[in-house]
Amino acid sequence: MLLQIQEIQLTVAIGSLIVIFFTVIIIITITQYKQKAYKHRLEKEQLKAQFSQTLLQSQLEIQEQTLKIISQEIHDNIGQVLSLAKLNLNTIDQAKHDETAIKIIDSKNLVSKAIHDLRDLSRSLNTDNISALGLVKAIEYELEMTRKAGKHQTLLEVEGTVQKLDPQKELIVFRIIQEVLNNILKHADARSIKVNAVYNAELRLTITDDGNGFTVPANKEEETRSLGLRNMESRAKLIGADFSINSSPGNGTTVNLGIPLTNSTI
Repeated sequence: MLLQIQEIQLTVAIGSLIVIFFTVIIIITITQYKQKAYKHRLEKEQLKAQFSQTLLQSQLEIQEQTLKIISQEIHDNIGQVLSLAKLNLNTIDQAKHDETAIKIIDSKNLVSKAIHDLRDLSRSLNTDNISALGLVKAIEYELEMTRKAGKHQTLLEVEGTVQKLDPQKELIVFRIIQEVLNNILKHADARSIKVNAVYNAELRLTITDDGNGFTVPANKEEETRSLGLRNMESRAKLIGADFSINSSPGNGTTVNLGIPLTNSTI
């Protein structure tokens, strides 16, 4: 009888230990799950905040870059056109009717051109115009402004069926491209710039110049890696895009950007 009682007590004790063991395991599992869920939610909120900050910064930078382009365009193009129209009008000799008629017509054409150019510039002031135009048209406009400066030949090639990205992602992609072009103008001493856009499983953008080129640091954490390069890489990563640069001294530079063709947002 005593042996049976001891066996029952032992069974109860072992059963209790098993229950306690599995209870502890369940509690630990639930706690770890909650910790992971909280960490994931926190990381997602931080990513949203970073995306919003990057989006705002991109909008401000695009506006700043656009204002620089507008300032140069007004000075180099529109200002000269209006000056020529003014010269025509100031040199009119009313006694020479045929010559006067020609100068008036020429002046009207020059003023019309200036108005047309001003309208184009006014449209470029608003970053919402990028969404309205679409990424490809916005890139085309940017290349046209670069070509009109007179120092570079530009070319845009598009392959596949054009698909719209999420407007916020398009703005960030456009800012990356704008920064690449700005670097070419500042540092590359290039004669030609080519942008190739291929729509397939993803949007693959390639920007190529025939400039001086440079040695690309192999280590992304290397201190010599420029702030602009790190900014472009981080912005590409933020929208799920891959970013790479191929260059060497004397052989120009090629920038590759691959963007997933999904409508998902951060």
